[in-house]
Amino acid sequence: MSAPERIPPRGVTTADPAVADLLARGELTVRGRIRDASNAALYCAVALDGREAACVYKPVAGERPLWDFPDGNLARREVAAYRVSEATGWGLVPPTVLRDGPYGEGMCQLWIEVAAEADAPDLLALVDAEEPEPGWKAIGFAEVGEGRTALLVHADDERLRRLAVLDAVINNADRKGGHLLPTADGRLHGIDHGVTFHVEDKLRTLLWGWAGEPLTGEALDVLKALRGALEPDGHLTASLADLLTPAEVDATRARVEALLTSGRHPEPGGEWPAIPWPPV
Repeated sequence: MSAPERIPPRGVTTADPAVADLLARGELTVRGRIRDASNAALYCAVALDGREAACVYKPVAGERPLWDFPDGNLARREVAAYRVSEATGWGLVPPTVLRDGPYGEGMCQLWIEVAAEADAPDLLALVDAEEPEPGWKAIGFAEVGEGRTALLVHADDERLRRLAVLDAVINNADRKGGHLLPTADGRLHGIDHGVTFHVEDKLRTLLWGWAGEPLTGEALDVLKALRGALEPDGHLTASLADLLTPAEVDATRARVEALLTSGRHPEPGGEWPAIPWPPV
């Protein structure tokens, strides 16, 4: 994403427990538009009680209608993805709230400063090989011009593997390379979760490298905790009630149960394109 001049954060970090309050109640000032976003996405400053941070504000009024997501809106799905991420304990999605803004109700998410290219680990690559090297997982072959193909790979990275599990739970239909934000402190954040939580299987992702492999013990523990939180009287069910339809919450619960039953990362289903386009 591109943005106007950077807004230095004052008294705010992604781990700050009060950052959601800053995003929800702070004064929101639009500084520019993120031009490569498919829906209206505004780069803003948010300030409250001497604290200030950059954020992304996506008003519902700027969303393009999608034929296959008839219920709710994209902004609410983005907030729901954050709440599920928080329930995992992995902190993969930046703090995200639903609030009123200059252009009406919308999603407001903390801006993530990506690590400088020299400091950021390589997460995706195209290689001239039939099989990935150690430390990499194969996604598939891609055309690179003049009839040539190359192997698209992603890093065999614990952070990506956690994100792959989260995506399977929230049924992410658009996990592209540009939605992966590594930071200088070694963390990884995933963004752009508007097309999630559909009741039908629509998982589209670049993170297929573990498809069919056993889930880690950590992932199984997280999924067991999510199963409890998504019980009809569970705290996550209550938290999602104002964001998703009952059918979407039920489908999320069913996906968690299916992952626990199989004990494996999901594999492409064949009825829906497995990799988003464009992939980056």
